Amino acid sequence: MPRISQVDIHQVKQWLDDASTIVLDIRDPMSYATGHIPTARHMDNENVEEIINSLDKEQNVVICCYHGNSSQGAAGFFMEQGFSDVHSMMGGFEEWKHSYPAEQG
Repeated sequence: MPRISQVDIHQVKQWLDDASTIVLDIRDPMSYATGHIPTARHMDNENVEEIINSLDKEQNVVICCYHGNSSQGAAGFFMEQGFSDVHSMMGGFEEWKHSYPAEQG
């Protein structure tokens, strides 16, 4: 399996400010509803196929989880599906919420 690119929260914030990336949040639905990165889409086993089919495989994709561990496996899965610009966010949402605002709902 190819090496998984890991990016820090500040790089993700910059990409979001430039509107050049999509963040996929793989935490459980309740955690996502309580707080998530603005514009992040929730992804789970129920909608992963729909998301894969709806995204441009060349688009910059960042996978976010709780602490940056589970997102590595999800990023690898996306690479296996043909996505070329996929990253795991180091520190996950737990690190994000200490530096940047979160969205609820």
